[in-house]
Amino acid sequence: MTTNNKDFSKFFEDVHWFMDILQNIDVGLVVMDRNYQVVMWNSFMQNHSGKTPEDVLQRSIFSVFPELSETWFKHKAQSVFVLQNATFTTWEQRPYLFRFPHYRPITGTAEHMYQNSTIIPLMDSKGHVEQICLIIYDVTDTAINKMAQQQANNQLQNLSRTDHLTGLFNRGYWELRLIQEFKRYDRYDQASTLIMMDIDHFKKVNDKYGHTVGDDVIRQVSRALKEQVRDLDIAGRYGGEEFGVILTGTDVKGASVFAERLRTSVEKMVVVSEGQQVRFTISLGLAQLTDKVADHRAWIEKADAALYQSKEGGRNRFTIAE
Repeated sequence: MTTNNKDFSKFFEDVHWFMDILQNIDVGLVVMDRNYQVVMWNSFMQNHSGKTPEDVLQRSIFSVFPELSETWFKHKAQSVFVLQNATFTTWEQRPYLFRFPHYRPITGTAEHMYQNSTIIPLMDSKGHVEQICLIIYDVTDTAINKMAQQQANNQLQNLSRTDHLTGLFNRGYWELRLIQEFKRYDRYDQASTLIMMDIDHFKKVNDKYGHTVGDDVIRQVSRALKEQVRDLDIAGRYGGEEFGVILTGTDVKGASVFAERLRTSVEKMVVVSEGQQVRFTISLGLAQLTDKVADHRAWIEKADAALYQSKEGGRNRFTIAE
């Protein structure tokens, strides 16, 4: 086989052209051998890391970037060496491999560059994989936009189930949770108690001081309720000045302690209106869920009946349903 100078010249021109593309392509390229020593480092990696090829070539990638998890990366790379198949990692699985700063003005709030990555096998002339190529993609714009969309969706979801005045669950969502709790009891037979409560003489407060003060009273009662409930309890505004609380895993004895603590807390509250102190109280009705309760509506009716007895009995008290 003979090769003339023209063929060599063409070959080296092609190699130079190809290397120029690899150096300037808008993705990071890092070629490593089986010892994870860097044998190629393109301009993308240099520009974003601040490390020149002289800083990294023939050095272990882990010594240059200690933040790169050696155990995790070797586990990923080993499958590429052995199976000779590419492997992928998205920013949702791992936000970044290299903590590079991010300078794009549109997503300037990002603390770092979000990255997708691919590791591909590089075969030699004998079909053996002695080197791998790590490709780093800057996906910060995509990541920030998706997280913003998820945050907006979460906010919309919260708005759709939250009462705007109190910050408690609205009636629709609260009743849905009540149904779920009823089904849970039906399946697991675990104690659960429903409390229905409202603000005593609330109409008189509205008529005397106005709706603005009335709203303040509702907010104060809601605040007291939030301070008393546990994370696993379910509190909601049932309508107007009436509230509902589902005390999960709690029998009526435990619910009685809760109700009295809440009642006394509200009794001590004061709303100031035009120099006047507005005091208020609540009445409560408690109903523990039992096998005799046919459905969630019957459960509410039992607690409501107990609430009515508290009203009839003088208010500012709680009553346990028979």
